[in-house]
Amino acid sequence: MGARDDALTSIEICAGAGGQAIGLHQAGFKHLALVEIDQYAAATLRRNIAHRDGWEFERDFCDIIEGDVNDFKPTVQLEKAVKFLGHSVKEGELDLLAGGVPCPPFSHAGKQLGKDDERDLFPRMLQLVDELRPKAVMIENVRGIKDDKFTEYRDWVEARLQGGMAVDPVTGIRSELPGAGYKVCGWEVLEASDFGVPQLRPRAILVAIRADIPGVDDFQWPVPNAKVTTVGQALDETMEERYQPFIAKGGALGQKAAKALKDWRRDATGIAPTLVGGSKKHGGADLGPSRAKAAWAKLGVNALGVANAPKDVLKKDSADRDLFRAGGPMLTVTQAAIIQGFPAEWDFEGDPSEGRLPGKTAQYRQVGNAFPPPVARVVGEAIAKVLRGPRTEGAQAGN
Repeated sequence: MGARDDALTSIEICAGAGGQAIGLHQAGFKHLALVEIDQYAAATLRRNIAHRDGWEFERDFCDIIEGDVNDFKPTVQLEKAVKFLGHSVKEGELDLLAGGVPCPPFSHAGKQLGKDDERDLFPRMLQLVDELRPKAVMIENVRGIKDDKFTEYRDWVEARLQGGMAVDPVTGIRSELPGAGYKVCGWEVLEASDFGVPQLRPRAILVAIRADIPGVDDFQWPVPNAKVTTVGQALDETMEERYQPFIAKGGALGQKAAKALKDWRRDATGIAPTLVGGSKKHGGADLGPSRAKAAWAKLGVNALGVANAPKDVLKKDSADRDLFRAGGPMLTVTQAAIIQGFPAEWDFEGDPSEGRLPGKTAQYRQVGNAFPPPVARVVGEAIAKVLRGPRTEGAQAGN
């Protein structure tokens, strides 16, 4: 099978559990490769692509590469993609190269070492741009990269793409860079709650489109929604499902469950604070630092941990911990994922060696570190509109 003219192809690095992949998929992109180093996140991608409706293309033609992106060789490593393209990925053929490169080098929650952090993958992303010369590039990171202390670094990234004066982050030498033939359409901070996500999660997104693409000057950043989705609106159905088995028992327990649900609905009228994925070096999952926990408390949620799945609550008799604490219920992994903008049916793989709570911490970390799919979707749609312009015009001319 050869590549179809109407298919927008993409390769994504640092794919995580699929937040960006879901959004770009919804925007019309067909993934040829998803690269992720974390074994549980890679397993999550494999599990969902294997059986989700609408992901038939990826089942047939997308390579899920579990490994370090520094070792990723797209022109020789992809196997399934060859069946779609009819050949190995060629320079200039790919429509979109995307990636949510690691945020710790620029996060306010970390040391903000920037270029001096070994986890900085901007250089690798730019190497892949040079190698693949995709029609468009999308890079996602935390808002901290827009801080003044990283101005020089951002200027270097942009100059590598579109040319200009910049200071090399390794040598410290300022020089004129030729660029890679792109126009940087902007490096904007988008707030997730402006696009239907019930969470305050600002993300810095860089979009660059190859300068030879017709309509490159027509790219427009997505416009925020006027309507805000609250935690209560997003989680009402799943929270009722968690309490309903206890309400159905009737008696004192049923009354207790009904009151707990009513109290949560009364309080869950705002937007959630930013979910934090945490580090493998630290302990179990919770919903963030002290300030975030206080914000969650105002929404009727106990943020000291993550609840068991509803079926496990009944088996393990953990209802007092998960549902009936004075501070309100804890969120399940599924509910945290909904707060992040994932579809409710998206499954997350975890580490079965975690003992009595199998996989929960590994699952939650994937959720907390994710890029909200609705934000990826609106940016992807804006990019797709530019890339589809020439194809649409060509199709009309041929009629």
